[in-house]
Amino acid sequence: MDKKVLKAVTVFLGILTILVCVTFPFFPKLHTYAVAAREARETARANEHITIKRQDPEKVVEADNSMSAQLKIELPQGLTEQDISFENDYLDQTIYIRFPNGVDDYFADYSMSGSSDHIAGISYYKENGDGVIMMELDQVCELQDTVDSGYLYVNFIDPHEIYDKVVVIDAGHGAKAVGAVKQGIYEKDIDLAIVLELKKILDADTEDNIGVYYTRTDDSDPSLEKRVQLANKAKADLFISVHNNSSASGKMTGMNGTQVLYSESDDSELSSQRLAQICLDYVSSAFESTSIGLLPGDDIYIIRSSEVPVALVEVGFMTNADELAKLNSQEYQAKAAEGIYEAIKQAFEEGY
Repeated sequence: MDKKVLKAVTVFLGILTILVCVTFPFFPKLHTYAVAAREARETARANEHITIKRQDPEKVVEADNSMSAQLKIELPQGLTEQDISFENDYLDQTIYIRFPNGVDDYFADYSMSGSSDHIAGISYYKENGDGVIMMELDQVCELQDTVDSGYLYVNFIDPHEIYDKVVVIDAGHGAKAVGAVKQGIYEKDIDLAIVLELKKILDADTEDNIGVYYTRTDDSDPSLEKRVQLANKAKADLFISVHNNSSASGKMTGMNGTQVLYSESDDSELSSQRLAQICLDYVSSAFESTSIGLLPGDDIYIIRSSEVPVALVEVGFMTNADELAKLNSQEYQAKAAEGIYEAIKQAFEEGY
């Protein structure tokens, strides 16, 4: 290799390394931003006719064996790094790269090279005058990007290369799927409130290098398929879904306590059942509730479809007056969240 080229490559790789170190601490915050960005994007598409040009990644991306899990994307002339915006939609495993003054057909005018290994589909469209490259991935990836000499370089990074452990947290129900309803209180809101309390705890944890992905952090209702797909495609070490219980009749009763559902078909050493037991022990203790045991949950889609250790935590009974009051209080929502957090740490102590 020419010495000048070799020197340039060495300097460029050094810059990439520095950028990785600076960028990685901000990844968890981006998970929340993606939810709001998805909603804004869907609204814009509904108000504007958009023609999406789809291509086969293997035909669009010129293979370059020297670039592993990296793309080199040619940019329209004059664009700088500040002109490029990214959205990494973890729930859909889709990346959106947006730049101003979009051309009619990016694929006809510009080139891409590198590795398309993680790219399941690639498309281009114009929206509000901007050009948007959309890439559907075959797994959850974090991104590291830089612009150099008219090209955008994008690295696709497995979360396990960044974090020691990866967890997916699911707040049950959402939007029109309200779950149980008692005294004007919706289960979806309690589920989300507990998860947001848990998020506060996890965000403040600077000792444990845990990557956390949320199926929702607002009043949305991702499909069951998308919820479990996030856990599977992130290759999560743990998948915990937060719900609340009610009596079979839906009427107020004396029935109360914490229950956790698990996958009966998971017979691995670090099983769903053991994870469920850990969650039951810690949540019932923190929430000051009765432990009413474990329940096989293979009839529930996200449990039977999970390829990773899963536990569905029914924190308490909304059809019990005393427990409903606790569930609706910030104090006990925080206690339930603390119990889930301690359960996560205990599971990792046991080797999950």
